[in-house]
Amino acid sequence: MSGHSKFANIKHKKERNDAAKGKIFTILGREIAVAVKEGGPDPSNNFKLAQVIAKAKANNMPNDTIDRGIKKAAGDMGNVNYEYVTYEGYGPNGIAIIVDALTDNKNRTAANVRSAFTKGNGSIGTPGCVSFMFDKRGQIIIDKEECDMEADDLMMTALDAGAEDFSEEEDSFEILTAPDDLETVQKALEEAGIVMASAEVTMIPQNYVELTDETAIKNLNRTLDLLDAEDDVQAVYHNWDE
Repeated sequence: MSGHSKFANIKHKKERNDAAKGKIFTILGREIAVAVKEGGPDPSNNFKLAQVIAKAKANNMPNDTIDRGIKKAAGDMGNVNYEYVTYEGYGPNGIAIIVDALTDNKNRTAANVRSAFTKGNGSIGTPGCVSFMFDKRGQIIIDKEECDMEADDLMMTALDAGAEDFSEEEDSFEILTAPDDLETVQKALEEAGIVMASAEVTMIPQNYVELTDETAIKNLNRTLDLLDAEDDVQAVYHNWDE
């Protein structure tokens, strides 16, 4: 989930993923299949696949499982029928929510996503109803404990590679790029020996909304939990200031 404390959210997601590895491995397997279909099985020539592999390793997916997924997708490319679909809607008190899914059955996914919104007292909207409240950006998060480089040197390395913004939080650094520049900046940091907690294209809220009503918070958490549990859902973005 997207929120103010980016690194805290990454750790939170990882803890949830550790508790539900079957679900995250299913998601990653689908992403591997689509990446191979779109760009081939060689990660050195397929940046999207390289990113998925990095994400899979960060979530403790075994190397042999990753390799089997790539080989299976390479030998079965004509039968990979997953497609990306995005849903937009509102949670309690008008919280904006964007849901990215990867599915082989859009009717099933749409029904499940709609149900998650409804059970949390929210509603699905039309395409574009909330996405204008978000900026699409490449986002790199670096754990301070894993980074030996001084903040100023890290900032200059990122900016020289084409990053748009650099910020420092209590426990992490955040680097923002244009979506098309993420690969270039990520490679520059890798060459500089920088370990990244995450590197992905994401949707960042322009403004965050606080919730104080306990019922609204409970309902929103219900929607987010139901979406997290849905195998077809790849990512959820919202503007709730957690």
